[in-house]
Amino acid sequence: MISDLKYLKVNLPEDILKLKCAGYFEETIKFINLRLNKQIPFAMRKRLELEKKIIRTIKGEYPYTFSQALKKMKDNIKDFTEEELITLQEDSQADWILIDGKVRFNDSFFGSLIKTRADLEARLLNKSGDSDDRGEFLNDNINDIKENKKASYLIHLKSTVKVKDESARIGEIIKVHLPIPIECQQSNIKVIRTVPEATFIAPVDYPSRTAYFEVKLQKDQEFSVEYSYETHLKYNDIDFKQVSNEQPNFHTGEFEPHIVFTPYIKELAKEIIGNETNPLLMARKIYDYITQNVNYSYMRAYSTIINIPEYAALNLKGDCGVQALLFITLCRYVGIPAKWQSGLAVTPFHIGPHDWAQFYVAPFGWLFADPSFGGGALRSKNKEKWNFYFSNLDPFRMVANSEFQHNFNPPKKYWRHDPYDNQVGEMEYEDREIRREEFKSQYELIELKKL
Repeated sequence: MISDLKYLKVNLPEDILKLKCAGYFEETIKFINLRLNKQIPFAMRKRLELEKKIIRTIKGEYPYTFSQALKKMKDNIKDFTEEELITLQEDSQADWILIDGKVRFNDSFFGSLIKTRADLEARLLNKSGDSDDRGEFLNDNINDIKENKKASYLIHLKSTVKVKDESARIGEIIKVHLPIPIECQQSNIKVIRTVPEATFIAPVDYPSRTAYFEVKLQKDQEFSVEYSYETHLKYNDIDFKQVSNEQPNFHTGEFEPHIVFTPYIKELAKEIIGNETNPLLMARKIYDYITQNVNYSYMRAYSTIINIPEYAALNLKGDCGVQALLFITLCRYVGIPAKWQSGLAVTPFHIGPHDWAQFYVAPFGWLFADPSFGGGALRSKNKEKWNFYFSNLDPFRMVANSEFQHNFNPPKKYWRHDPYDNQVGEMEYEDREIRREEFKSQYELIELKKL
């Protein structure tokens, strides 16, 4: 299944593309099935089979009609007007598509606007009153790591998933993959307990590591894994003048279908880099471009986006993973080794999925880049934090994935909700996948201790 993803680079036939863009999804599937019943090239067959899966996912990602979206904004934002929503739509700040020829807004459009538009947040009718404790926590850590030149923490977590009652098929075999820590800047990793007992736990250095369960589903059954690990990071106080003349060329290639050097990516890279030849300064130029120009935005499922880095480059918006992939792709195109890391961002105030990048410059070795955290810092006019997230990383992460688009061990049989990453887990029955909307996940921080 993972190997088939490369066929996303194949363009859709014009008639099918027309129907998809207008949101006539039933007709699109009909036209796809007509093509699949004919003698067509293997690559086109694979592309059309993938498109059927994409359409099934994307249909559920945009539930709000224009009037429903307007009502949600008016119910929550003081004196909000229809003209404002039209402007947000035209500026591509409120994510929308056409379904049956009519505008529909993404299910996370409201949360995305509140997160990224301080003017709208200030007009909220019901404010939570919560202070930015997480932001202050990270600010204090940045000061601490810079002062002590390192950071070491013990983190103890529990992750749980459960099939929703309406999708639970009691007594049938269910297969569950829950992400767990890998060996990287993390060490002393311990899987303390799994409930029920895990069928298999992938090796500690596996690039997309999971605890795997295969059991008959019981009523109200939860699947959980409790683990602890240590994170050890040194502060990278980099000097652009110390960059070596000789640089490696590993992790500089394309990786279809997303890390691809398209004509637009090539032109954008040239525009960003200009005549610069120092790889550390080149990476910084790419980081600065993304953090200054690509607006943070909640995203629909990654499985519905044909080319994620180009999406970010064309639309100038995207969440943490979209921004990280654009950084990786641009770095690789100009010859800077770059790769993926992802898992969870973990603080006492919030636990949630997060993605970022690594890049390599000799003699410093692997460095970190977190464009979304860096961009958020820049929007808050915190230049110290903005600079920190180029080459450094806070220690409050759980890294479960060191490679993008990697198979599980054992592999998942059916389509993954996110075939590129794994942060919340994946589930399937013996005859079909369990879609993301059919199960719920939660995280519990048991201990976070400075070492």
